[in-house]
Formats: sequence, structure tokens, C-alpha cells
Amino acid sequence: MAGLSTLILLLCAAKDVMPSSSHWKPTWPSYRVPVILPQSTLNLDKPQFDAEARLEVVSPCGPACHKSSPLPTYEEVKNYLSYETLYANGSLTETEVGIYILSNGGDGSQGKSRTKRQIYGYDSRFSIFGKDFLLNYPFSTSVKLSTGCTGTLVAEKHVLTAAHCIHDGKSYVKGAQKLRVGFLKPRLKDGSKGANITNSVMPEKMKFQWIRVKRTHVPKGWIKGNANDIGMDYDYALLELKKPHKRKFMKIGVSPPARHLPGGRIHFSGYDNDRPGNLVYRFCDVKDETYDLLYQQCDAQPGASGSGVYVRMWKRQNHKWERKIIGIFSGHQWVDMNGTPQDFNVAVRITPLKYAQICYWIKGNYLDCREG
Repeated sequence: MAGLSTLILLLCAAKDVMPSSSHWKPTWPSYRVPVILPQSTLNLDKPQFDAEARLEVVSPCGPACHKSSPLPTYEEVKNYLSYETLYANGSLTETEVGIYILSNGGDGSQGKSRTKRQIYGYDSRFSIFGKDFLLNYPFSTSVKLSTGCTGTLVAEKHVLTAAHCIHDGKSYVKGAQKLRVGFLKPRLKDGSKGANITNSVMPEKMKFQWIRVKRTHVPKGWIKGNANDIGMDYDYALLELKKPHKRKFMKIGVSPPARHLPGGRIHFSGYDNDRPGNLVYRFCDVKDETYDLLYQQCDAQPGASGSGVYVRMWKRQNHKWERKIIGIFSGHQWVDMNGTPQDFNVAVRITPLKYAQICYWIKGNYLDCREG
């Protein structure tokens, strides 16, 4: 089966459409995206919700460690991409999935304890102030979870975040059953609700408006693997809200190789806990990558976990620039590299397999998830 898993990973690799020498724009590649479909669903006992929420994940396994890990077998990949669904009433299910590689014809597809630091030298984060920025795209897509993390709007009722904000790998965290998502809105001096903001009404400060979460999806790769190296690769979760948020959202996309990113950089905004009430934006260069992870030194603090990592590239089919989320900020890692400690902040890449899974969670239809 190891050979089959290798085939799957190769089929899921990018089918790059690189610009010609005369086409200077960094362009979104085309991908052949696999299909991930539910096979069976089992009811589980209600969880205890007894874990403490952690705002960061620390792992000693760095790029070399991950790159030297053997490829998972086909059955292991299916197991990792199976998932649990937690509902607002506390009920819990486990869904097994099947993975299929479709041909290109007819469907239109293209195809140790150590002091941790997350600020590298000069603090390059920017706090975003003023409703003209906070309420406008792309900053308006960043939301706060009641467990203390950050999430990103990826559909009319869906939020992408880190799995460790919901589940510690063994149990769901306290507050996960009554999970809420907070949207920054202006608090007006005259006490109005801010529906029709005019220049004569100045906001006193921002506040959060909260929406309850209807259900949450967490991949089994996180739940089964959090105690070992594989868990970091699956540190993502999708939340479905009880009602639409009515804001512009950011689409998800398959993560291109780091060398194809504009300037080799990534961007994300989150609610770092050392700047309470502030949305904090940052960008930085990618230092290294594996198939599932991006290693970078973007300045960040706990609370930013779950932020959507995005880039802006040219969408050739639509003839326009488009931002897409290509990863989820997970947290901090320290790595002992040849006896020298090296710090990284890590983001989970949206691979073709993960794109197919998350897209299906959102749309419920694999036909709408064939091009990443």
C-alpha cells in the first residue's frame, strides 16, 4: 500500500501553470484535486469538555524531522482525513471517508522545556485601528473564537481555524460545546447599533458581536496524531455558524510551493493576546516547507492561532487579482538544528487532499470542489 500512497500524493501535487517570460504576474496554479466522500457515520458518546484550551502548540519536530518521515499508507491517509463532528447540543459523530482520484475528462477539473519566543528581533506586527480598516476586506474576515483563538471567514456560514483551539488531541476543550465566534463592530457614542454609520457619528471603540457555532469538524489526523509528529499536519478545524455572518469572506485555495509565492511571503491577521482587543496584521518570508507545513518567522503571540494564512495572486481564468487562504497558523516550534536551537512559527498548508475535505465540509458537494 505504500506505493499507492505515493501515487496519491504525486497525483495530488500541483499541476503548475507558470507564467511565461512575458507574463510577470504571480499566477495561481491549477491543481487536480482528489475527491473525499463520507463512507459511514458512527454516533459517539458525548464528550466531557474537560480539556484546557491551549492558544499555541509546541513541537520539537522541525523541517528535517518531517521530511524524513515515511509517507503514510493509503489506509493511514483515509484514517487521518476521517473526522469528528461536534454539534451544539453536545452530540458527537465520527465519519469515515473514501479518497478517489478522478480522471481529467469531462469534469472540467485541473486537474524538551525551553523558553519559547514568537517575536524575532524587531516586532514587525501592525495593530489595525479604525473602522475603515477593521470593517473592510481582508481584515474584516478575521474573527475571534470564545476559546481565545482566531478564525477566518471562508464561506457565508463557515469559519476556518486551528484544531487545537477546539480539541487538545484527547478531549474537547472547555467551552467547545457553547463555542461562539466574535465579529468586531464599532461601538457608537450615541448608543445606536451602527446600522447606518455617518461621518457625524464617531465610533467610541470597537466591540465584539457574537454568533453561536452550530457544528464543528475536526480531522482524525489531529485527534489520533496529536501525541506524535503527524498531528501538527492536521491542526485545522471548520466551524459552521448558526446563521450567516453577512460579511465578505475569503476563499480557500491549495497552497502553492513557497518558491511560487509573491516575494516568497505570507500574510495573516489575528487577535494576539498581548494586544487585547486589537486585530494584529503581519507578513514575512517563508523559511522552509514540507508537504504539509510552512515554516516562517512571522512575529506572533498566543491568540493568533487559527488565523488564515493568505497570499494575493493573479487568477488567470477571471482576469483579476485574488486573495486565497493557503494555510492555517498553528503556533510555535523550536528545533534543535545541529546542536543550535532554531525557532519557527508554523502554518498548516492546505494541500489538495485538505482542500477537498474542507471544501466538501463547506459545500456538501464534491462537484464544486474540483479546482483548488
